[in-house]
Amino acid sequence: MNTNTKQKEWVFSDQRLQKLRQEYDSYTEEDFNVWKILFERQMPNLPKAASKAYLEGVEMVKFSADRIANFEELNQILAKTTGWEVQVVPGLIDDDLFFGLLNNRRFPSSTWLRKMEQLDYLEEPDMFHDAFAHMPLLTNQPYVDFLEKLSGIALKHIDNPWAIQLLSRIYWFTIEFGLIREDGELKIYGAGILSSAGETKFSLSNEPAHLEYDVRRILNQEYWKDRFQDKYFVIESYEQLYESLPEIEAVLGEMLVEGEK
Repeated sequence: MNTNTKQKEWVFSDQRLQKLRQEYDSYTEEDFNVWKILFERQMPNLPKAASKAYLEGVEMVKFSADRIANFEELNQILAKTTGWEVQVVPGLIDDDLFFGLLNNRRFPSSTWLRKMEQLDYLEEPDMFHDAFAHMPLLTNQPYVDFLEKLSGIALKHIDNPWAIQLLSRIYWFTIEFGLIREDGELKIYGAGILSSAGETKFSLSNEPAHLEYDVRRILNQEYWKDRFQDKYFVIESYEQLYESLPEIEAVLGEMLVEGEK
């Protein structure tokens, strides 16, 4: 094992990273009902709205309304496609752990599901968001390669809160709220949209602005956490995301130097 690999794998020996697993047998009837309601509420909206890669990913990971996603089964599928894996975490984790896991091709996910009275609003992402919205795209190689390398950039600047805030804008407007143009039509790949029936409809409507993917503009663009975005950035392919990594690193460096003046 070379030094770079050892440096990369520090996250697995970090004491903050608990050794958790999905206790599938512990899910209650309410949990299965919540998953089913959320799945059946959103899935019918997606065949015409979601990216082909997402829809193909849903089939590959075999998600359905009647079964809560099983991470053990999912990891076996991902191992054969992109080499990624789901890492169980208790909920929101520190930035360095989050990016450290992604940089090691581990997608952090909670295993708890919202309660029936929380169907329409949840402050912290639950397992439905993590699984339903994010995991199908973990089967797409350019997408996960982008995720891994973007996290590597973040780790280089992990002690600089301003740098992390800037990079969070890239993550927000791509992984969480990104659109892609396929066959001349706008489609959704951002997980924050894919898990929201309301924003699925809104993001593809004529109400918000649809802007070409522009690294410099995104790094200078603040985002909203408490309402729909008023603008979405559109990529032409997942390869475009991956190929933009050198520009992300370069423009970030420029902005950090400017900030020090």
